[in-house]
Amino acid sequence: MFIIDSYTTAVLFCGVTMLCWGSWANTQKLAAQQWRFELFYWDYVLGIGLTALLIGLTLGSTGAAGRGFLADLRQADAAAVGSAVLGGVIFNAANILLVAAIAIAGMSVAFPVGIGIALVCGVMVNYLSNPVGDSGRLFLGVGLVMVAILLNAFAYRRAAAQKAQVSGRGLLLAVVAGLLMGFFYKYVAAAMFPDFSVPVAGKLSPYSAVFCFAGGVLLSNFLFNSLLMRHPFSGAPVTYADYFRGSARSHLMGVLGGGIWCVGMAFSIIASGKAGPAISYGLGQGATVVAALWGIVIWKEFRNAPKGTPMILNGMLACYLGGLVLIIAAR
Repeated sequence: MFIIDSYTTAVLFCGVTMLCWGSWANTQKLAAQQWRFELFYWDYVLGIGLTALLIGLTLGSTGAAGRGFLADLRQADAAAVGSAVLGGVIFNAANILLVAAIAIAGMSVAFPVGIGIALVCGVMVNYLSNPVGDSGRLFLGVGLVMVAILLNAFAYRRAAAQKAQVSGRGLLLAVVAGLLMGFFYKYVAAAMFPDFSVPVAGKLSPYSAVFCFAGGVLLSNFLFNSLLMRHPFSGAPVTYADYFRGSARSHLMGVLGGGIWCVGMAFSIIASGKAGPAISYGLGQGATVVAALWGIVIWKEFRNAPKGTPMILNGMLACYLGGLVLIIAAR
C-alpha cells in the first residue's frame, strides 16, 4: 500500500483534506434548487462508500509496504472493524444534526458553533490518545483557527443582517453535533496499527479503516436519514419516491460531493501516520475557512455586506493562516 514517508508530504495531504472538506458543499449548491438535502444526502453517502472502495483498491493495493487492502480486510478482527464502523456512525449522526442546526439557527450561528466545538474537542481527544507534537503550539494554533471561524460567523451575521435572537433548539443541536464530530476520528485512528509500514495482526491499515468507516456511515444512514425524511427539522416530509424522481444531475452532484469529502478523509487518515491524529484532524477542520473563501470569491455572499466587513474577513484570513503555521510547526 502507499504510505507517506515525510512530515512535509503529510502536511500537503492535510492541505488536500482542507480543500476537500471545505469544498464538497458546493456540489449541493450545483444540484437542482428544489433538491432537498435529505435526498441529496443518500447520494452523498453513496459517494463516500464508492470512493473509499476505489481508494482501497488503488492506493491501498499499490507497493510492497504495509499490507494490501483486501488481505488487510480478510485478517482484521472484530474489535478493529467495529471501532472504525463506530466512527462512521458517530460522524453520520453529527453531520445530520449539524445540518438540522443550520436549518433552524442559520449557517452563521450553527456552523461556527458546531465545527468550532468539533475542532477543539477533536484535537484534545486525539492528542490525549496519541500525544504527537508540541502541545503549546498545537493548541495556540487551534485557538487562532477558532478566532478565524468566529470572525467568519460575525461577517456572515453582518451581511445577512440577522436579528440577535437565536433559536435555542438550533444552538443545542449544533453543540451536540460538535461534540459528536470531535470524537469520530478517534475511533477510526484506534482501529489502525500505529506504524503504517509495520502491520499488526488484527488491526486495520488506513485504507481498510476508511472503508469500514464508510460502511458505518452507509449503514447508519438507513436509520438516521430515513427518520429525517419522515420527520424533517425544516420543510415537509419527503419519500423514497421523491429520491427516484431526481434528475441525473442532482444524483451525480451528490455522489461527487461524497467522493470529494471521502478523498479528504482518506488523505487525513493517511497523513496521520506521520503528522499524528491531532495535527492531521486539526488541519483538516480548518476547512470552515476554505468554505468561507468559496462564499467570498465564487458565490459572492458578501457582495452587499456593510462597510467594514472586508476588514473582518482580512482578520479572519490572518488568524487562519497564523493558526495553520502554528499547527504545522507543532511537529
